[in-house]
Amino acid sequence: MSDPIVFISHFKVKEGRLEGLKAHAQMIIELIKAEKPGTLAFLQYFNEDETELSIVHVFPDADAFDRHGEGVAERARAGFVFLEPISRELYGMPNGKALAAMATIRPPGAPEIEFHHMPKHMGGYIRFKPG
Repeated sequence: MSDPIVFISHFKVKEGRLEGLKAHAQMIIELIKAEKPGTLAFLQYFNEDETELSIVHVFPDADAFDRHGEGVAERARAGFVFLEPISRELYGMPNGKALAAMATIRPPGAPEIEFHHMPKHMGGYIRFKPG
């Protein structure tokens, strides 16, 4: 088992797509919750004026990150109707295939997306129940 992985993606909301995005996002939340049990956290946050969205994912290990990645190209394509990728952050070391895929998931013709990677887990914990 590898160390935990945190993945954060940042997006600009396309003009006129906010309400559609909100409906789509709720559907994606339910899909991830039902189909990706290894995804410990899938949290979405808007900025104050709802023009940017960040999504925080937490995984117990690289294998769970890989399983979350199954079908990600299709989910991303559907999301790109509403969102333009700005940047991505990855904390922890995924398997090689997942890391290589990070660079390829973007809208057709879009420029490369800023990517920040911190591969070495120093320590810490995730607490899901107080105590």
